[in-house]
Amino acid sequence: MSTLLAAGSLLAGCEKKEDPFVDRVVAPVLVVVEGASDGGGLTAEPVVTQKISAPVTMSVKIFELDKSGILDYTVGIDSIPVTSLAIKLTKRDGTAIADLTTDNTGKASLTKTWAELGITAPAVGSSVSLTWRGEYKGQAFSRLSRVQGVN
Repeated sequence: MSTLLAAGSLLAGCEKKEDPFVDRVVAPVLVVVEGASDGGGLTAEPVVTQKISAPVTMSVKIFELDKSGILDYTVGIDSIPVTSLAIKLTKRDGTAIADLTTDNTGKASLTKTWAELGITAPAVGSSVSLTWRGEYKGQAFSRLSRVQGVN
């Protein structure tokens, strides 16, 4: 009887709890940071290198992933460009850099000087941490990246 009571109390204590530390929501889009050193900008924080002697050019491509053919190897997952999507580019501290809109290929681009990014005397290794934010089909998303100065 005591074994049954102990097992019952263990089962009663097992309940599914929310993770208090990480609120996970699947991103509604794939955000590819173009020109990233990893080749596709698919790391946690893709780094784009730019010459310190020239303006900084940054761009992302945004795709919706159609997974309806995932079980058919002849179809697979299709990447559909998201057009006319409003994107806000900010520094990590929240300072606004630009409001952008994706074109018919899902691409949003801009060119800024290093001074406009907050670095008045750029040197090799200077970097700015960025966040690309938007909302697609009612779901907010953000993508981190960084731009770093080189010779």
